[in-house]
Amino acid sequence: MSLDVTQLISDIKDAASTVIEHDITEIRGFSERQLSALALQAKLIAKAIAENEIGEDLRDYFLDSIEDMALNFARTLRGLLAVTIEKIWNAIVGVIWTALEACTGISLKIAS
Repeated sequence: MSLDVTQLISDIKDAASTVIEHDITEIRGFSERQLSALALQAKLIAKAIAENEIGEDLRDYFLDSIEDMALNFARTLRGLLAVTIEKIWNAIVGVIWTALEACTGISLKIAS
């Protein structure tokens, strides 16, 4: 039995697309919530500074705090994207291994 390259390409694309669509939806929801929280926090800090509720002695503390929030958001997003890439890789290798097993009759294991 020979390997149908055109079908394999289509199956790989489908597997990767399925992972991407699912994960991007979850990442989009997470990022929208986080960005809304960051924007609201910035608004509250700006208002408090403008109304002298936060003096110069605490201003840096609150500004550093929002900077930390933004950095943590970016790091979390980077981690989520790394996980998504790993899932895509696993899906692609799974499709290839399944195709090879079907053609050869030999059971293959995914390398880790």
